[in-house]
Amino acid sequence: MQDALNIPSVTGVDLEYKIAGPGGRSYAYVVDWHIRILLTLAWYVLGSLIYSGGIAWVGSDDVGFQGFLFVVILPTVVIYFLYHPILEIAMQGRTPGKRIAGIRIVTQAGDLPGVGAILIRNVLRIVDSLPFVYAVGLAATMFTKQSVRIGDMAAGTLLVYEIQTDEGSIAQLQGDAIASLGLDQTELVRELLDRWPELAPETRSELGRKLLVRLGRSAAGGEEEIFSDLQSLLTGES
Repeated sequence: MQDALNIPSVTGVDLEYKIAGPGGRSYAYVVDWHIRILLTLAWYVLGSLIYSGGIAWVGSDDVGFQGFLFVVILPTVVIYFLYHPILEIAMQGRTPGKRIAGIRIVTQAGDLPGVGAILIRNVLRIVDSLPFVYAVGLAATMFTKQSVRIGDMAAGTLLVYEIQTDEGSIAQLQGDAIASLGLDQTELVRELLDRWPELAPETRSELGRKLLVRLGRSAAGGEEEIFSDLQSLLTGES
């Protein structure tokens, strides 16, 4: 079983993300499951109070079926089934449970997954949850090389522990940069800037130009402009 995802770096130092195994994944899921259930029940109670003035059930004599369906039942179902995809998109590969567990979804290249990949892995929760309590998904994480479930295989994703720095996780440091560049590219920029004073002027300028070109940015200008352009990437400035 593979313990880490290694991403080649243009600086010569590969990035390494520790892969989350069945334990970390299960912990995050249990936390998310409790949050999802609480949100679902909270809306059902609130929706019932708004619609009928008390806790009501479908089929009650004093409750209109169509109104109750749209005001109470439908939002409850949406909260329960769309909890993961909506939050994973909004929180850039995380959910509250994943954040507490210190893990997030990334692609095989270490980038944040796109909307399509997140939707694919969530649609296939249906398969992973068979026959009960995620038996298929849990078994898959135990026996696959990167501890992935069926949904991850189809979407090309996996779960990794977030890289930590002295100030916190990379995601907390450069959320906007990660959203536009991806996890590995953001770390490459940060790593090069951290090592900038240690490198020879010719070396750091050449590495900076290569990295800017790789990220689709202009690499014109001298050393100071290159350094400034790299800094602007981390601050989310264009």
